[in-house]
Amino acid sequence: VLDSQYGMYVWPCAVVLAQYVWAQRGSLPGKRVLEVGAGVSLPGVLAAKYGARVVLSDSEELPRCLQNCRRSCLENQLPHIPVIGLTWGRVSPELLSLAPVDVILGSDVFFDPKDFEDILSMVYFLLEKNPHAQFWTTYQVRSADWSIEALLCKWKLKSTLVPLHSFGADKEHLASSSLPGRHTIEMMIISLAQSDGT
Repeated sequence: VLDSQYGMYVWPCAVVLAQYVWAQRGSLPGKRVLEVGAGVSLPGVLAAKYGARVVLSDSEELPRCLQNCRRSCLENQLPHIPVIGLTWGRVSPELLSLAPVDVILGSDVFFDPKDFEDILSMVYFLLEKNPHAQFWTTYQVRSADWSIEALLCKWKLKSTLVPLHSFGADKEHLASSSLPGRHTIEMMIISLAQSDGT
């Protein structure tokens, strides 16, 4: 039976995002990286292994997920990585006091449509504070009816699809899962839209 706290598993999206992190490994040393909805933290832990200064976060309402983040750090000999509680859509002292970031990571955070705007409002807040930053995210296509396009426009954000073959993530074994159902994974980079409306 799956735990109701979804962050207790390595989902296919995390593997694909970790593959992108690996493909970008040469640019990571010294970069400031925040992983949101980190769960078991595979992408963030990998970024730290390649020299990024990483902060891991998951919902402050899910202490077991935060504990899982800490356990992943310890298992990977990275006890110094900060793990903080950040709840999507909530302005908290932890969010307000975050150090500058260059990259935000989020694997499979676009899971439940009721959370989409909360996620994008937090991403917008972080990108406004760090205009050069990017949000690297992978998501599983679960419904043709689900889209974040209108919300991207509302929050003055733009997305660029990253083809999986461009970073070697189009291999069956990377995005496969023993869980039932189809596992079509997409990757995109979200950034601030330019003031000219693009």
